[in-house]
Amino acid sequence: MSQNTAAALCNDPVTPCRKVAFVGSECYPFVKTGGLGDVMYALPRALLKEDCEVRVILPLYNCMADKYKKMLEYKGSFMMDLTLEGRTFYVGIMEAEMDGVTYDFIDNKEFFDWGNPYTGLWEDIPKYCFFSKASLAVLNYLGWIPDIIHCHDWQAALVPMYLRTHFAITPVGEAKSVLTIHNLRFQGICSIPHLKYWSGLPDHLFHYPWLKINDDEANMFKGGLAFADWITTVSATYAQEIQTSDFGEGLDNHLRYHSPKLSGIVNGIDVDIWNSATDKLLEAPYDESDFLEKKILNKRALQQKMGLEQDDGKMVLGLVSRLTDQKGLDLIDTIFTRIMDGNTQVVVLGTGDSRYENAFRYYESKYKGLVSAKITYNESIAHAIYAGADAFLVPSLFEPCGLTQLIAMRYGTIPIVRETGGLKDTVLPYNPEENTGNGFTFCLYRPDDLLDAVNRAKTVFFTDRWRWDEMVRRDMQKDVSWEKSAAQYADLYDRLSGE
Repeated sequence: MSQNTAAALCNDPVTPCRKVAFVGSECYPFVKTGGLGDVMYALPRALLKEDCEVRVILPLYNCMADKYKKMLEYKGSFMMDLTLEGRTFYVGIMEAEMDGVTYDFIDNKEFFDWGNPYTGLWEDIPKYCFFSKASLAVLNYLGWIPDIIHCHDWQAALVPMYLRTHFAITPVGEAKSVLTIHNLRFQGICSIPHLKYWSGLPDHLFHYPWLKINDDEANMFKGGLAFADWITTVSATYAQEIQTSDFGEGLDNHLRYHSPKLSGIVNGIDVDIWNSATDKLLEAPYDESDFLEKKILNKRALQQKMGLEQDDGKMVLGLVSRLTDQKGLDLIDTIFTRIMDGNTQVVVLGTGDSRYENAFRYYESKYKGLVSAKITYNESIAHAIYAGADAFLVPSLFEPCGLTQLIAMRYGTIPIVRETGGLKDTVLPYNPEENTGNGFTFCLYRPDDLLDAVNRAKTVFFTDRWRWDEMVRRDMQKDVSWEKSAAQYADLYDRLSGE
């Protein structure tokens, strides 16, 4: 949808048009360090189909590739006060339009000319105080007043607070705010004087129950969650988990208090990028109608690419992940030798903690031809693993949503996951009596429980192959796109705008 089409919809008395501003610290393809960048790219595009006009507001980082900087058009500038003493800073606006979505980049070399894009919490606090306040000032300057301002993670958490304080009696103050938790582990915690100075927010907000978390520290996420009109997480299960002491990262009491305005909407994936039928990185593209003939060709290509024995009869387990404790790598490490039964191969792609990098290098040398570990990230290899592996491991300690299990299902690779967060919401456990489900799951975070799930998958793969193939077909037919999620967000926006 073009901007003209979006504008026409807004002027159509029959078709209501919601104006939504996204505020976040990164967005593919301009700058991306994780899943947040994918969401900031894909969800606005999906919302266009829900009769939304969308702008995405981002920092103009110096680390952004030149080819994207050349797309930008200067839209104006102004000076904005910040800090307790009211220092003024330059706010430039550079704009681009892509696939019907308008992207407004906030330009300030003092804040955004260093970092990739993040540096360290002490340095990043001033950066995102400036960014949060400038985002609202830019909307006023442009005269584009949204119905909803959708903020993402701690870097944009001060937006709801500024909205109800400094901008309360300005045009943008009429908007409602949504704050999405992508990963609660990162919260923007710093000393009270540091945040008080750079934010310039009123003194009373640095007490309980707003920003203050102890006698010395303030928490940007905590304040934003309190002031937001609605809070979402990236899965329904994660919305419940973060209200417990195990997953609440110190904010479980705060989130239980605000639970009436808290809900979960699971993420999707870009089904144009992740499409086994059109994927040019694959040896043999395929879909649910011909995967029996084509997927085996990708398996052979993966074995060759990764230096594994060429054997159609082996079960290939894939892992594409950050190599950290959160991803359940300690469970895999504990049971690894028991997985290797002579009929199994393991392929690993990722970087992270040296403990796990070295462990997988060791297993590769111990099980030559059966284990291959690429301690890097390579897009071509990732696609090859999703298409060529038989099953995919995601035994996470916690997983707010998770994207790898969705991609694996899209490619007909059966996920083996722990029942947490978005993994629980998206992977239905296999039921042999009813021949239903789309993966193998385990509940308790224990090595033997993961091993049991792997062995259950092996049993079906080696002894009930027709049931396995039916599960592959079900997974490939499963809707993992953004469309359903976008419709849920549009309904939420409607409810908030009508209040």
